[in-house]
Amino acid sequence: MSYNTINEKLLGGLPVLLDGGIGTEVMKRGVRWRQHGIEDAPDIIRDIHIDYLNAGVDILTTHTFNLTKRNFINFFRDGEHMTLIGASGLSSKADELCRSSVSLAKEALTETGKSETVPLAGSISPVMHIFRPDLSPPKNDCLAHHRECVEVLSGCGIDLIFFEGMNNIREAQAALEAARGFDLPVWMSFVPDMDGNLLSGELLQSAADFARSQGAEAVLVSAGSMPMITKSLPNIIINGSPSGAKAIIGRYSPPSWKPDFYPRFENTEEILPGTYAREAQGWLNQGVQIIGGSSGTTPEHIRAVREIIG
Repeated sequence: MSYNTINEKLLGGLPVLLDGGIGTEVMKRGVRWRQHGIEDAPDIIRDIHIDYLNAGVDILTTHTFNLTKRNFINFFRDGEHMTLIGASGLSSKADELCRSSVSLAKEALTETGKSETVPLAGSISPVMHIFRPDLSPPKNDCLAHHRECVEVLSGCGIDLIFFEGMNNIREAQAALEAARGFDLPVWMSFVPDMDGNLLSGELLQSAADFARSQGAEAVLVSAGSMPMITKSLPNIIINGSPSGAKAIIGRYSPPSWKPDFYPRFENTEEILPGTYAREAQGWLNQGVQIIGGSSGTTPEHIRAVREIIG
């Protein structure tokens, strides 16, 4: 699927609808979190994509956030230690799961008859924790990590690279540098703090300006509560340059020490689809064009947004 249709919408000032939470939706549907659920429950992953497509999304996102070789290594001292005591095949497991994840998204596009009308965005997370910029490695490490992720996803035939949840400018720079030469459009989202700037303390406006100067075609804020997203929007909105918003709903409940336990979002029922859609309308009124959902949001929330934007 060509990205041209999305680009035309953005150039024409029209809204573009993304999907919502995938990992939290996997948990909600009763799947025990192990390797993103891709091996144990591929039908559930496919069904979630189908539900978002039926809700009316303009872009579908792969279930690959936090699915990287680094996240496997992080359970061990280093790569050598993983080889010594880790299960066989872990060094290539992330790549295999990424390819399977893209295949599941493509199957959903085919099943709904939308392979030619809805482009597929390859989601790439920060190297370390989305809420911990202090853990972000040096730039060269970030560059190698992100280049590997881009290579895997681009080789699967995605239409768009989407760096999600960047929390500091150094890693954002490395990610954008890693995406050069792949002839794919690049979007980037940043995680805001309560003051509307980055969790690293850096100015969000500076990060957004830098991302655009380095080739990001759209800049979004994501993985914050609705009030945090609303407060941060003035720092990314520039006339003529696409911007977007994706909020979390509910309360973040961190994981235990167990590798197969995924963090949950509790009390998500407090934010009904209609409430989220009304907040999204406010973001559109502020000048945002791209709307989606982060963790905790569901196909019902995205469907409600589709109903207000037409």
